[in-house]
Amino acid sequence: MNALIIARRDLAAYLHGFSGWFILSAVLFVTGLLFQVRGLGAGPQKSHEVLQAFFENCGGLVMISSVLITMRSFAEERQTGTDVLLQTSPVSATETVLGKYLAGMGMMTLLLGLTVYMPGLIFVHGKVSVAHIAVGYLGLLCLASATVGIGVFASTLFRSQMPAGIVAGVVVVTLLLGWRLADVTDAPFADVFSYAAYWDKHFTRFMEGRLHVRALVYYLSVTFVFLLGAAKVIEGRRWE
Repeated sequence: MNALIIARRDLAAYLHGFSGWFILSAVLFVTGLLFQVRGLGAGPQKSHEVLQAFFENCGGLVMISSVLITMRSFAEERQTGTDVLLQTSPVSATETVLGKYLAGMGMMTLLLGLTVYMPGLIFVHGKVSVAHIAVGYLGLLCLASATVGIGVFASTLFRSQMPAGIVAGVVVVTLLLGWRLADVTDAPFADVFSYAAYWDKHFTRFMEGRLHVRALVYYLSVTFVFLLGAAKVIEGRRWE
C-alpha cells in the first residue's frame, strides 16, 4: 500500500511537470519519424519486417527514455531535501524503491500505449499477427522494466540527476555490449557475457514475435538485482 502511495505521488509529479510530458512528446515524435522512414517509407517490405523495424526503433528509445525518466527518482529528492521525509518515515526502503519503480513503469506503460497506433497502420496495406504485436510489446515492457530498475538504482547513488543518468547509461551500454565481450573472452566469462547481452541475446526474440521464458527470467532478474541494490543503498543511508 505504501509503495502505491509513493508511486501515485511520483507519477503525479511526472504528469504535472514539464519534463515528463517533454520526454513523452520527444520520444513519440522520434518514434513516429523513424517508423515513417524505416517502415512505411522504406520501399516494398513484408509486413513483419516493418513491425520488426518498429520494435527495434522503439526498443532503443525505450532504454533512453527510461534512463531520462528515472534519473530524477532519488537524486532530485536529495537535491531538494525532500528525501529526509522518506528516510525518517515508517515506510521501508523496499517500499520506497518499489514505489519509485512503479512510477517509472507507469510512465513507460503510458508511452508504449501511445505508440500502439503505429503497428495498427500496418493493417492498412498489410497483415501481421496480433500475437506478434503482443509479444513485441511484452518485450518492450521487459526492456523498460530492467532499464527502469537500473535507473532507480543509479539515482540512489548521487545527489544530482546528471551523474545518475550517466551511470545508468554506462550500465545499459555495458549490458548491450555483452555479445561483443563474449566474442573476445574465453569460457566461463564468455558464457556469462553472452547470457547478459541486453539486446542481442534476449530482445531480438521478442522483435521476431518469439516468446521465450528464459528472456523473461533474464529481464526480471536484472530488474530484481538493481532494485535490491537500490533498497540496500537507501537502508544504508538511513543509518548514516
